Amino acid sequence: MPHIQPCPSALPLTKGDCPVTTQVKNPPVLRMGRIGYLNVLPIYHPLEAGILPHDYELVSGPPALLNTMMARGELHVSSCSCFEYASRPERYQLIEDLSIGSRGPVMSVLLLSRVPFDQLEGQEILISGETHTSVALLRLIMRDRFKLNVTFTTGQVTPALRKENPPVAFLAIGDEALRLRNHPEYPYRLDLAEAWRDWTGLPFIFGLWVVSRAAAEAKLFTSDPGALLRQGRDWGLEHMDVILDLTAHGCPLSRDELA
Repeated sequence: MPHIQPCPSALPLTKGDCPVTTQVKNPPVLRMGRIGYLNVLPIYHPLEAGILPHDYELVSGPPALLNTMMARGELHVSSCSCFEYASRPERYQLIEDLSIGSRGPVMSVLLLSRVPFDQLEGQEILISGETHTSVALLRLIMRDRFKLNVTFTTGQVTPALRKENPPVAFLAIGDEALRLRNHPEYPYRLDLAEAWRDWTGLPFIFGLWVVSRAAAEAKLFTSDPGALLRQGRDWGLEHMDVILDLTAHGCPLSRDELA
């Protein structure tokens, strides 16, 4: 077998010399954040099931984690707390016509208490570390609506309820709130979205969807991520029976409550 000499790298290549090869870079992996709660299942199920094709790696987690990942540039598009967007609007572009909001009771953002709320003066409230917006809302309601001087500590709610000295009151969100909403030892319940509407007459938006402004300016998206998410929402609304069937097992809510 003849010995093949490599082309000297310092010499220009001409026709008949070693062939010129160009290295094709793989496109970046686009990462999309997905809140790991039931209320966004109608949007994400068609993406996760392959009903709507896409090029994203879906990353599931609680809102606070997704906020942090977006802030670090570890996600390109994600559902996001309003608190995070308000804190760093220069980093994000809002996706239009898509939010997690309520014009009344939301059922999944709850303050539960052993005592009437007017007896919480001077007490410590346990708050979930999974949320930023709901905590900010609770602070406003306690301070400006109820005029109560309370303190807050962050921790895991469900394990705290099993301790010898459980909290006098706690804030739970998402699926955890749905599970604990009828806890027999916490008979006093405040739905924060309902409290906000009673106070201001306005709806409340807990979450938004945002795109990394840096990713958009770098033209990393080959198609509009907002259009994909809105298509997912529309598919979910049109096939709500399918969505409800997916949630039927192990969920503390009835089918009507889920709907």
